[in-house]
Amino acid sequence: MDTAVTAKKKWWSGGHSPFNVSYGKLMMWYFLLSDAFTFGALLISYGTIRFMSTSWPDPNEVFRSFPGLGHANVPMGFVSLMTFILIMSSVTMVLAVHAGHQRRQKDVAKWLIWTIIGGIAFLSCQAWEWTHLYHEGAWWGRNPFVNADGTAATSNFTNFFFTITGFHGLHVTSGVVLNIVILSNVLKGTYENRGHYEMVEKVGLYWHFVDLVWVFVFTCFYLL
Repeated sequence: MDTAVTAKKKWWSGGHSPFNVSYGKLMMWYFLLSDAFTFGALLISYGTIRFMSTSWPDPNEVFRSFPGLGHANVPMGFVSLMTFILIMSSVTMVLAVHAGHQRRQKDVAKWLIWTIIGGIAFLSCQAWEWTHLYHEGAWWGRNPFVNADGTAATSNFTNFFFTITGFHGLHVTSGVVLNIVILSNVLKGTYENRGHYEMVEKVGLYWHFVDLVWVFVFTCFYLL
């Protein structure tokens, strides 16, 4: 009886994806969605503590240094440069994906190289910022900055800052490594032989996600 029932069932036999995307691209979207929940939870936690506090360190005082300018007061100058670098790397990633659609191997490689350079430049800037804050006495569990109203601040600010920007920096690092792997395959002609550059597009989705998350991190820590 069970055999007869099973035999009558008509399972989906494949064909066009119901989402009109490849399996790999769909899985990337699922991964990015789950990652968005993680970043969302961290930023919501930060926002809850931030706005429940009667006072908070002034970002214009915390982030006022710029490499090579000594003790010059340049509020938000350096993080603005970091943001510009990351946004430009997203532009070069778009150009790499566009070149892939047209199967222009050399252009794909060229724009991937610029994207990698942008990612490494951003990470270098973040390393400098972390090192500078560490030398000022900031770290997990330590907050040398006073609140905007002059009262003593808790370590909530630094705990959240290093955790969330560090988690984001880990994603940028992963993106740079992935782009290097993809660049290697492009140069070897792997995707040209396949007849498409979909892997470039999938890694591009990840890179754009990382850039988008930085917009929220930038807003929460450096503007609010």
